[in-house]
Amino acid sequence: MSALVVGTGAHIYDVVQDFAVLPPGMSFGHTNDVAVDSQGTVYVTQRDGPPVLVFDASGAYQGAVGEGLLADPSGICTTADDHILVADRDTHQVLKLDAQGTVLLRLGEPGVAKLHAPFNHPSGVAVAPNGDILVADGFGNSCVHRFSADGGLLRSWGSPGAAPGQFSIPNGLWVDDHDRVYVADRDNNRLQVFDGEGRFLAQWGDLFRPLAVWGDGAGRIYVTDQVPRLSVFTAEGRLLSRGKAPDAGQGMCGDAQGNLYFTGAMSGVTGDFSGVAKLVART
Repeated sequence: MSALVVGTGAHIYDVVQDFAVLPPGMSFGHTNDVAVDSQGTVYVTQRDGPPVLVFDASGAYQGAVGEGLLADPSGICTTADDHILVADRDTHQVLKLDAQGTVLLRLGEPGVAKLHAPFNHPSGVAVAPNGDILVADGFGNSCVHRFSADGGLLRSWGSPGAAPGQFSIPNGLWVDDHDRVYVADRDNNRLQVFDGEGRFLAQWGDLFRPLAVWGDGAGRIYVTDQVPRLSVFTAEGRLLSRGKAPDAGQGMCGDAQGNLYFTGAMSGVTGDFSGVAKLVART
């Protein structure tokens, strides 16, 4: 266990900086995002090399998926039935894959960027409690799209700007058990909260270029920003805990045991870490 300890109060973690271990001769590219399924399997997107790396709950390498399908994978999440959804920035798509890498669903037109429509370099993806798919269309557009589980576009919201409901690079996003949508509005230095219809509910400040957002089963919301730090909030935005992010935080998720996983260096802030850090919750 690492000597590095982060967090405060009820949210204190021991940091395992190099949790995921690759085979000899293999190295990480620029890691982007991370997701964990119900079995504890860890999926990591990276910009160079195999696009989605797979590790078991101990951090041992299990293989890779998405080769030949994904060009520049960014956000990733898992579904209730342990499939994975990946936002592929430079092909302007979101793909749903099974554990073997078979394409189950494709959103967007491959290789075609669209203004104010899905997609223009999408950045993040999340799943609602009813199976709907939400996508942060953040690098070329400034909006969020909501699709049904079978891929039908239900609604889109957002436009460029800094007013409530507008975005400047929506990055990570999360949907809680009450269908509230939390969006890391990176370059507006805030997290915005919407209902399932896309109606603006609130915005949380005191963040510096937030990148990733994740929520646990108790309704707590975890946010990384480029200080770099990890902040833990109630669903209403009250700060519960805050601490240093361990040289990573571009991507983040958690597991059922309360542990957190971080990927990717935050460019220009913390150096060139690329890999997977695990924050083991103290009980």
